Amino acid sequence: MSRVVMLVIGTLLGLFVLFNFLLPLLAGLFKLALIVGVIALLVFVAVTVMSKSSRSR
Repeated sequence: MSRVVMLVIGTLLGLFVLFNFLLPLLAGLFKLALIVGVIALLVFVAVTVMSKSSRSR
């Protein structure tokens, strides 16, 4: 009986850690990666436009 109780408590604790710590952490990392990717894309486009305009002169 105590094994079943410990299994239920362990499962609940695991779910608590998953939903309160790991998922928000992963969501934050995804948002950070998305922001860095957008900034990198903007820099890439700006450098490409600048290089094409300086080559045409």
